[in-house]
Amino acid sequence: MNMSMLLFSLTHLHTSASYIHTYMPSSTRLITLHSMGFSRCLNRTVGFFVFFILDIVDFLLCFTYRTLDFFFESEWKPCYCCPPPEAKQAAAGGNRGGKMIVSERTGEYSKVVSLTRTKIHLDEISDTLYSRPSLLAKLVKCFKKNAEECSDERSPSTKKKTLLTINSTVVEKLQRTPRWSDCHCTFCTSWLSSSSSSLFVNVQQPKDNKAQENVVFIHGFLSSSTFWTETLFPNFSDSAKSNYRFLAVDLLGYGKSPKPNDSLYTLKEHLEMIERSVISQFRLKTFHVVAHSLGCILALALAAKHPGAIKSLTLLAPPYYSVPKGVQPTQYVMRRMAPKEVWPPMAFAASVASWYEHLSRTVSLVLCKNHHLLEFLTKLLTRNRMRTYLIEGFLCHTHNASWHTLHNIIFGSGSKIEAYLDHVRDNVNCDVTVFHGGRDDLIPVECSYGVKRKVPRARIHIVPDKDHITIVVGRQKEFASELELIWHRSTTT
Repeated sequence: MNMSMLLFSLTHLHTSASYIHTYMPSSTRLITLHSMGFSRCLNRTVGFFVFFILDIVDFLLCFTYRTLDFFFESEWKPCYCCPPPEAKQAAAGGNRGGKMIVSERTGEYSKVVSLTRTKIHLDEISDTLYSRPSLLAKLVKCFKKNAEECSDERSPSTKKKTLLTINSTVVEKLQRTPRWSDCHCTFCTSWLSSSSSSLFVNVQQPKDNKAQENVVFIHGFLSSSTFWTETLFPNFSDSAKSNYRFLAVDLLGYGKSPKPNDSLYTLKEHLEMIERSVISQFRLKTFHVVAHSLGCILALALAAKHPGAIKSLTLLAPPYYSVPKGVQPTQYVMRRMAPKEVWPPMAFAASVASWYEHLSRTVSLVLCKNHHLLEFLTKLLTRNRMRTYLIEGFLCHTHNASWHTLHNIIFGSGSKIEAYLDHVRDNVNCDVTVFHGGRDDLIPVECSYGVKRKVPRARIHIVPDKDHITIVVGRQKEFASELELIWHRSTTT
């Protein structure tokens, strides 16, 4: 059993049990299995109470933010906690410019049908925005059901209808200016002073501007182009710097790129912005792609849309979950990535960010709005020995951007990424290489092996003792050399 397969087996309990059964004495094996079962049971039990408390806190924060939004912005701001109201003609007119989101509500689920002006279709909006079941919600639903039954006993019964409604949760966020809870610093709002609506692209090219090939770098969730420019760019060889043009993009809603409040940050919007700001702007006919985490979904979508332009595809920790038949893809991916567990810490953080709209907004309010203070304190405490580019990437975004990107792309891609991989396998003639940290607590190594099963020609590299970030950070020189070999191989074959 080689090291990569061993790391893969250790990511799951049943494969871990197989490993223990093979290599341990029977007494030690029994104790270990009991310990693992107890730990998992304890994690779930503690998690039940912790997340029930968080359900209540998020419920209270909903009313708090409604009040604060009205106080600071003189308008009630809708959220995804409430069911959409019935459609009214007045809501479609007025100053909304004919732009409205329509949803069809049946039972407890609400689905977006269309957005008339920008033509956002049904499958671009993840249902996880609306349906994030919680114990508190079930209790409230049960109470309402009992109240309705009591009411029906006193009044004639009426047949329930499927209502065509305007979903108040996502209608017309038209302000370009940051909301009161967003950061207003010059860095985060620099896009407002520009007449261009393009993404920010950090470009490094040969001094003679005669690059032979192009490389597009796409960062992950809660990150920015500095993830690449501060790690890889300085460590490429002189030969690579003289032959390649490197383009690291800040995705929509992150870094120095636009952060519009009227965007739902769908896959279509992200792709169109990359095409407009990178492919069209720099007139790229062919290019290599290097992508991390969330960026892997966009990279695969680009490859499916521009199959003849991709020279090589390098994916780091791709969030591909093979969805079982008969299971709702978006809900399945959300529960895999955010399992509502308190341990490990990364799983707990992912659960809070994914399940709680108002708690995650509070985190953004405290951290993102004060990112300059956090950078200053970090430099002060470390005596300026620690570079803060990761803080910049992690905190320079809006809650609207992170919340919708998480649900509409990472979770919403559950039903799409498999088709993208099939398209890459059958129609994209390029080198595919996948890197994954052996100790990645956020996205399991299984995801990369899933890519291998879908695209057999893909090369898988499991890096021992590295996690979701240190797959690059801390080994940037080594990874830069590995990328150069991939690009050279794809050019010569």
